[in-house]
Amino acid sequence: MILVTGATGRVGRQLVSQLTAHGAAVRAVARDPGAAGLPAGVEVVCADLADAGSLAPHLTGIEAAFLLWPFTSPAAAADLAPGVVNAIARQVPRIVYLSAHAAADRPGSFWAQVEHLVEASAAEWTFLRPAGFAANALIWADQIRAGDVVRWPYGAAAS
Repeated sequence: MILVTGATGRVGRQLVSQLTAHGAAVRAVARDPGAAGLPAGVEVVCADLADAGSLAPHLTGIEAAFLLWPFTSPAAAADLAPGVVNAIARQVPRIVYLSAHAAADRPGSFWAQVEHLVEASAAEWTFLRPAGFAANALIWADQIRAGDVVRWPYGAAAS
């Protein structure tokens, strides 16, 4: 059984679909299970990463957890992530964390903070550090169709 946090978002939904298509058992975390709209056979549970205690009852029998941290501030990582990572690591042998390319260069970023917590836990871990997703470029679709120049305020961002 694989636990997927962020299961109703762009990345999590795609992961749940691919895992189930390959025959994996999936337990998907959603704030509103009734509105999740995930594939048949997926066990959808109610939890919120802002409350680590809400996640704990759903960790029994989990072999690996996919952690998508939903909060982008370093303060939220410092305040909330330790409880979530500890709750998962106590019961789950492997954590896969969707981090970011920026974690390597920005040690104070929330990505790096969560990586550090996962690395220090008792669980085996894998960090995924993508530079970006093609679907994120859709924010520029109207600009491009109109023949406009695409500008982005992060000149040093990897892509």
